[in-house]
Amino acid sequence: MLPFPISLVPGESPYRQVVYAATKAVVSGVLPAGSPFPSVRELSQALKINPNTAHKVVAELVRNGVLEVLPGVGTVVAVGAESSAAEKRALLAKPVEQLVVEAMRLGLEEQDVVQALASRWRELSRISQNPAAQSAALPEPLK
Repeated sequence: MLPFPISLVPGESPYRQVVYAATKAVVSGVLPAGSPFPSVRELSQALKINPNTAHKVVAELVRNGVLEVLPGVGTVVAVGAESSAAEKRALLAKPVEQLVVEAMRLGLEEQDVVQALASRWRELSRISQNPAAQSAALPEPLK
């Protein structure tokens, strides 16, 4: 089992998807500095991807400073791999684009999306402060 969530989507490069998922896990704190990262073999077997692709993923993450290879230890999340607010916002670029495209496809206006996003944000913030409020946090349909 991998230490970060990922679900490969057909039609998109597995390499890009894994790099994105791993980077997102590090940036969001799911994988803190010093955490062990799966080996190329583990990554390849868990995701059923070619070992060369898994190797390419690890190499890019090392090159980007997200991971570091420690002799005798293995590959771990690099110290100082925490990211800036700009890098965190950059990770949202793809899901935001998908949201905008889907909203346009449905014929929604910008205000509809902003309103739905703000509503959901408030609900999830309430849940994080009071987990008992989770039952009241069912998604509302867009108006």
